Amino acid sequence: MSDLAYPLGKFTWSGPGSADDRARRIAEIAAAPAALRDAVAGLSDAQLDTPYRPGGWTVRQAAHHVPDSHLNAYVRFKLAVTEERPTIKPYDEKAWAELADVKAVPVATSLALLEALHARWVALLISFGEADWARTFQHPELGIVPLEKNLALYAWHGRHHVAHVTSLRERMGWG
Repeated sequence: MSDLAYPLGKFTWSGPGSADDRARRIAEIAAAPAALRDAVAGLSDAQLDTPYRPGGWTVRQAAHHVPDSHLNAYVRFKLAVTEERPTIKPYDEKAWAELADVKAVPVATSLALLEALHARWVALLISFGEADWARTFQHPELGIVPLEKNLALYAWHGRHHVAHVTSLRERMGWG
């Protein structure tokens, strides 16, 4: 792996897919909490405080970031299916990763949050009909974002951060 920042490669989206593509992505979102839990299992505090790449977040920060990010995504999906093209509020993920709760709260708390969040999120996603997948939201920096693209992004996002941790474990010989 040559790119420690993007072990799976950067996110790409080639446009709307099939119902099978959406089902596969929903399954990836459903699997993310267990995958992250497995990725951080057994790590010591020193290991959790190791950056996954030079200049990157620590494993602890990444583990807390995933539920922060996915909570924002969940809200964006709910807004998009209950309002006409809502303008969403971005957040400063780097600043959030430096907040006191990231340093003080055990990773297990964020893993539990992620598990509960994904249970709700997956239930919402599998309820969508074709018209729901055509809905969009307005991102102040990215423009109009289709829900189907956001689904693909967050299916990738969970795997992306799990790969940060698992590739670090492999490089460091942490088993």
